[in-house]
Amino acid sequence: MLYSDTISNVLYIDLSTKHFWIKQRADVFEKYLGGTGAATALLSEECPKGVTPFSPDNPIILSVGPLTALFPLASKTVAMFKSPHTENLGESHCGGRSAVAIRMAGYGAIVIKGASDTPVYLAIHGDKIYFRDAATLWGIQNSFTVGRIIRENEPGAGFRTIMRIGGAGEKLVPYACVTTETYRHFGRLGLGAVFGSKKLKAIVISGKRSLTVADKNQYRLVYDEIFESSTSSPIMKKYHDLGTAGNVMPLNSIGALPTRNLNEQRFDAASNISGETITEQYLGRRLACSHCPVGCIHIAALREQYLDQPYFYKTSMISYDYEPIFAIGSMLGIGEAAAFFKLMERIEIYGLDVMSTGVVLAWATEAFKRGLISEKETRGLGFDWGGSAFYMDAVKYIVEQPNEFYKHLAQGVEKVSSVYGGKDFALSFGGNEMSGYNTGPAAYAGILVGARHSHLDNAGYSVDQKNIDGNYVKSEDVATTLIEEERWRQILSSLVVCFFARAIYTPDLVSRALKSIGFNYSPADLILLGHTIHAEKYKYKIREGFDLDKLRLPKRILEINTPSGQLHEQYIRDVIKNYKNQIGS
Repeated sequence: MLYSDTISNVLYIDLSTKHFWIKQRADVFEKYLGGTGAATALLSEECPKGVTPFSPDNPIILSVGPLTALFPLASKTVAMFKSPHTENLGESHCGGRSAVAIRMAGYGAIVIKGASDTPVYLAIHGDKIYFRDAATLWGIQNSFTVGRIIRENEPGAGFRTIMRIGGAGEKLVPYACVTTETYRHFGRLGLGAVFGSKKLKAIVISGKRSLTVADKNQYRLVYDEIFESSTSSPIMKKYHDLGTAGNVMPLNSIGALPTRNLNEQRFDAASNISGETITEQYLGRRLACSHCPVGCIHIAALREQYLDQPYFYKTSMISYDYEPIFAIGSMLGIGEAAAFFKLMERIEIYGLDVMSTGVVLAWATEAFKRGLISEKETRGLGFDWGGSAFYMDAVKYIVEQPNEFYKHLAQGVEKVSSVYGGKDFALSFGGNEMSGYNTGPAAYAGILVGARHSHLDNAGYSVDQKNIDGNYVKSEDVATTLIEEERWRQILSSLVVCFFARAIYTPDLVSRALKSIGFNYSPADLILLGHTIHAEKYKYKIREGFDLDKLRLPKRILEINTPSGQLHEQYIRDVIKNYKNQIGS
């Protein structure tokens, strides 16, 4: 029996019938902890085999973990759904206040089923659930505006989060995101489009309660240990000072910064958009997720003069980190910080995943320069590297979809390249656009085999950087390393702990933290559970048609250099084969 019974409360909401109910699911939370583990189990249970992603039967699962609201850096929410972008497992993590709000409302998970026939937003205030009319919000393209209207009109005491979509989610762009707290997102794999398919414009969650622990003395000791490590670690100091934008110059120096659709590996203007330059010239403030002492969220202040009012200025506050800098900076050849921030703000307004958007625009630029598409398709936009003005228009067209080309572009590079050609330089892996690490074979193999097709699944880029001399280890050893890392990350994302804190939350510390609040898991138990959750994820992926043997390898990654030298397809295929053999799929 769980010590804290609220973590096992699951709130079920049916948008079709406008009904809700609460179930005690100790069976799920005792077996899978919470977060990713619980969400995987609930998705497998609630999502019918072969359902289309925009069907009312595709559920949205939001789940938090037992450490949420109790320990530092355990402040992310996991969203699970069938992805409209890859058509298998959709999983996205979001920081901010969402996890603590869900826990303070009295839930470990929320399951949203069905689809409304008219636009709605959900207001979840503890055990009071409201289906609000969102007819006046539907059609508002700007996700910031939606958040402001709800914030000013919706009551709710205690911790509160507002999740919402912009125009991209309404238009069912399969890489639309969900924005929370203005600067945080469920970014990848299209949760925003699933919201849109359900006519769900937003979710507001608030709660105010106290949580108890099993052993107060042990809890204080473990809490203090985590807090001290979080505030004194050099790695955490780097995240506070520069954030992940501090990766720009190191990756550029070793030739691992994807540039101009990966035609190049170093960006000549990297220093202009580096973490150091942006911090010095644009940093407006730092923010932290709830219960986090680090403060890694960096917000730039972009000051612009009004064209018709020379004595007046507008200041925009824009969040940034490494992935946007890679995706719409170096990948598009944009080396001027102000231009980067303007494009970033446009993408944020519409509620698009910035990584997919950047890679999509990079493909379009190269396709245009190669003559695969023309101004007829682009509606007069002459795509060229570094041209931030027409990229601004292209983002608008991706959402509005005024012609067949932009309808296809809105589907991502895998699908648009199937129509117009250019598959060799369409940089998607498992259907998801690439991340910003041209470090070597483990990075690319890692996002191909990772359950989310994300660099965060197994940190293959880190494996590459340990083998930068080019004397690469055996493919089976790389596969083993990727599997072991991904399996442990299932535990971290079931707790739900920020991956930046993975060096702090070791198996021993996690075991002690859980014991202090009433969960008895030995380090060995946790390792075994990580294996189980990973296997359950793959079971779902395979059930929905995913096949490791059918993964496409973009030819472009075999044509360029990495810090580990030129890549060989057979080596990457061997890693995938060994991965498959080791997980038994």
